[in-house]
Amino acid sequence: MDKKKIARLERHKRIRKKIHGSSSMPRLCVFRSLKNICAQVIDDSRQKTLFSLSTADKAIKKSLPYGGNVKAAAVLGREVARLAGERGVKQVVFDRAGYAYHGRIKALAEAAKGAGLSFNDKGK
Repeated sequence: MDKKKIARLERHKRIRKKIHGSSSMPRLCVFRSLKNICAQVIDDSRQKTLFSLSTADKAIKKSLPYGGNVKAAAVLGREVARLAGERGVKQVVFDRAGYAYHGRIKALAEAAKGAGLSFNDKGK
């Protein structure tokens, strides 16, 4: 592994020590690759992924020419908020997975907030 990936994984470990998802407030975890971005809503108390979405999914990919930009992340954020609302999730803990809070990560988070999903920064 290269130094950048190791550093991100170390940051992710530090973040995960502080945040924890539950049934009433699951964790929204994001993963960023060069071509796509993925989001999972996870209940850590039961160790279950409630649902996951990606810009590589067929339904989302149809509306986007490219899945690795800020516009695609915003579309994914709105879709995550919509699906969370359908499943009765109104509040989540945001897990940025060691990535800096800017660019695609910020666009996904802001779009999810704008679509009605509220974030709890404490996560405890």
